[in-house]
Amino acid sequence: MGRRRKGQAVSGWVNLDKAYDLGSTNAVSRVRWLYDAQKAGHAGTLDPLATGVLPIALGEATKTVPFLMDADKTYRFTIAWGRTTATLDREGAVIAESGVRPSVADVEAALPQFVGEIDQVPPIYSAIKIDGERAYDLARAGEVVEMESRKVTVHAARIATVQSEPGDANHITLEIECGKGTYVRAIVRDLALALGACGHVSDLRRTRVGQFTEENAVTLEFLENLEYEARHSEALLPVSTALDDIPALAVTDEDAFRLKQGRSIVLVPRQVEAVKARLKPGSRTVSATSGGMMVALCEMRAGRLEPSRVFNL
Repeated sequence: MGRRRKGQAVSGWVNLDKAYDLGSTNAVSRVRWLYDAQKAGHAGTLDPLATGVLPIALGEATKTVPFLMDADKTYRFTIAWGRTTATLDREGAVIAESGVRPSVADVEAALPQFVGEIDQVPPIYSAIKIDGERAYDLARAGEVVEMESRKVTVHAARIATVQSEPGDANHITLEIECGKGTYVRAIVRDLALALGACGHVSDLRRTRVGQFTEENAVTLEFLENLEYEARHSEALLPVSTALDDIPALAVTDEDAFRLKQGRSIVLVPRQVEAVKARLKPGSRTVSATSGGMMVALCEMRAGRLEPSRVFNL
């Protein structure tokens, strides 16, 4: 007999508003402890110095994490002009200084070159692995780190707030909507370079990850102040929340049983057409449901649904 997993069989998503100076791993551990959940994970690391949306999966929701990792994200961040730091944020050592203070018009004129599919070199202080080692560990050890350029997608970039205080030309706040793997610190580095200036990120907040937004995010303090029974109704979102853009198909109890056993089911022509009409281009993924509950994530092939992830809800 397998060893019984410790904790409660709690499944769902918590849309956490991560606080400043809290690591993503520590945030996950704290939420898992609060719910006494058997397992937990998160959809996309958020730097300790950043705040905002950190979706945390509990129980069966961890099976949907890969789908949210690929979701688009929105960031709001402030650039402090005048200094470039080694880490490209306010915690790093200053490595260059400049008296150039780009105007709002200068920034507006430069932003279009950072929209669309662009080539971006990730910061050396990042979690990307090089020969099995994290880039930031190599950089902190004083090693020369060579980062390869890669393609990322920025859907939109705009000025959010011109200045933090009246008459303050040292800061500007921007907002971007982007795809997976985009580094805000790299955008700030490259924007400053394009403007002949020095700059770094002085404040960073993630305001959206897919369907998770800052408007309905909750803080750790909020969770800690809730009674356990209330916590489910007030802060735990359905497992399917991360699958908002994946078509759902209701199946019979018999088909649900087959899927849970790892066996495929045959769809009738009208089901196939209904699913095809809602699939994203290039996608075959379908969420099978029964009685309003998720049964499995499946791949649709030749009129059949083949289960890839089965849920025990």
